Amino acid sequence: MDDVWPELPYPQWRDTAATLQLWTQIVGKIRLSLTPWLNHGWQVPLYVSARGLTTSPMPAGHEIVEIEFDFFTHRLLVRTSRGDDGIMALEPRSVADFYEELLDLMRGIGVHVTINDRPNEVPDPIRFPEDQVHASYDADAAYRFWRALVQADRIFKLFRSSFLGKASPSHFFWGSFDLAVTRFSGRRAPLHPGGVPGLPDAVTREAYSDEVSSAGFWPGNDAYPRAAFYSYAYPEPPGFRDAKVTEGAFFDTTLSEFILPYDTLCKSPDPDALLLDFLSTTYAAAADAAGWDRKMLECELGVPKRVRAI
Repeated sequence: MDDVWPELPYPQWRDTAATLQLWTQIVGKIRLSLTPWLNHGWQVPLYVSARGLTTSPMPAGHEIVEIEFDFFTHRLLVRTSRGDDGIMALEPRSVADFYEELLDLMRGIGVHVTINDRPNEVPDPIRFPEDQVHASYDADAAYRFWRALVQADRIFKLFRSSFLGKASPSHFFWGSFDLAVTRFSGRRAPLHPGGVPGLPDAVTREAYSDEVSSAGFWPGNDAYPRAAFYSYAYPEPPGFRDAKVTEGAFFDTTLSEFILPYDTLCKSPDPDALLLDFLSTTYAAAADAAGWDRKMLECELGVPKRVRAI
């Protein structure tokens, strides 16, 4: 197995992916309950860490608390600034069991939190306390997924360094179960029509209040059972989908996004360069079609220890 860009065939870990998505939603909803709202919902995602996925520190009264999925030792770790900590095993267990144990653990270390127990952005949602259906955990598959996130996060952060305008962190959205990075033109966008399944219209409209070019990575789902990188523009400008982009990528008219299949990237002699080119060419397609002020918004890629030239 290639530990840098590992294989990630969705059908082989479908059940684990579905269960893990719901576990991350429970943790993410704890962050949502504790953290003040930030523009575009940026207070809710998780972040790739050296061990897995983390909430980063969250306010809890006069202290802070952090929750981390550790995909090396396959544990969920909870730590507070008072020195309290708790551990849960990541192993085959139902969503209902994970939900109850985690909330008990939080109460045990003095963090009392209430969350909306209905999953978001998944078909046929089952409330967390009632979900005995999703109970799979393949430790090797979870580790490979995290390793893919590590690589994507590296390149997303490098790509982000070449933009002077407003740009999001590289962050993992637990609702859609994807890692994403977004650039902003600086202009307001038309009101989003909403209608995203499992997501309140107010949340969608606030997230897409400004004109964006957004890219990301998802591991696949039943509707699109293939890991892939994606890139889209909102609002989509005329001519965007017809632009020439990275070889091996294509515009999916159903998704309204450019797609670079993950397995195409893995077969490349230089996956890092291919992904960076995909991010760059699809962004350029959006920026050019929409008339962004690219001269004012862009700079060279960042280099460690080298001050940006002005």
